[in-house]
Amino acid sequence: MTERRWHIYLSGEIHSDWRERIRQGVAEAGLPVDISAPITVHEDSDDCGVAIFGPEADKVWHDRKGAQLNAMRTQTLIEAADIVVVRFGEKYKQWNAAFDAGYAVAKGKPIITLHPPEHDHALKEVDGAANAVAREPEQVVQALAYIIRGTMPTAAKKAQAAE
Repeated sequence: MTERRWHIYLSGEIHSDWRERIRQGVAEAGLPVDISAPITVHEDSDDCGVAIFGPEADKVWHDRKGAQLNAMRTQTLIEAADIVVVRFGEKYKQWNAAFDAGYAVAKGKPIITLHPPEHDHALKEVDGAANAVAREPEQVVQALAYIIRGTMPTAAKKAQAAE
């Protein structure tokens, strides 16, 4: 019998290695997870619309072309996801991440927010709608291991130590 594959969408900030830490942790835990994400090359995300459909003299239309393409990707991947992880980083305001969290909640998708404690107040409404709030990517991996297999963190550590 084949184990069910889980689809996890990783939304949010693109300026740190949090996605790679989750990918690595999922792989190390041997979880049956497929991970998807937005385009994380900032320039590509900003300029995809004009690169495909041609230049715009007005920056608002330049941005709109890219935003519409990115929205098609994001909405499709969120709708296909079993769980959405939304990361709010320290350096920039991630308005798109807040939008993704709201979209996921509206679609009935479980969400895990990921952010430092100093964002707690600003994100109280987003966290209030989330199923879980994590501080580190490794906590997201532990949560996925529990959700998917019922594996407690201590059991995972004992299994790793036995290897």
